[in-house]
Amino acid sequence: MEWHCEPPAWRDDEGAITVTTAHGSDFWRKTHYGFVRDNGHFFFERVAGDFAAEAKITGDYTALYDQAGLMARLDEATWIKTGIEFVDGAQQLSAVVTRDYSDWSVAPAPDNPSSLWLRLTRQGDTIEIHTSFDGQTYTMLRLAYLPLSETLQVGIMACSPEGPGFTARFEGFSVRTI
Repeated sequence: MEWHCEPPAWRDDEGAITVTTAHGSDFWRKTHYGFVRDNGHFFFERVAGDFAAEAKITGDYTALYDQAGLMARLDEATWIKTGIEFVDGAQQLSAVVTRDYSDWSVAPAPDNPSSLWLRLTRQGDTIEIHTSFDGQTYTMLRLAYLPLSETLQVGIMACSPEGPGFTARFEGFSVRTI
């Protein structure tokens, strides 16, 4: 695996990756806010064909827009990120789909869960995002189009657009072909 914008601190404890984010880190393009940021922390592998990627994410979210989750990326203008994002003082299930312009959807995460399990599934030009609060029962959050390509970068991501930085832990990250 390799980093796009390595964070100020991170460690790999036998497959559990802990990341401390940098202030001002984010992935966003144009829409609403009018700026482009491509300096979020993204630890990825290159994946060909259809796949399912999964991880358990735990974060110490405290500042507006602190976020941690999974990402599938073709390039700086074409990607999907999803996970928990801290908005209005609470954790939200978040998905951003970017094809030159970013769109953003959120849904309340009940009771600010201690952890979230995520699954991204690619079949052809479609990505399905599923979430779980127990690692067993998954619910679809979003289905989105992502252009076909031979390979995608797939991995974990964390950002702190507004806050000083926070710590996120990713357990059991895996990618399997389907």
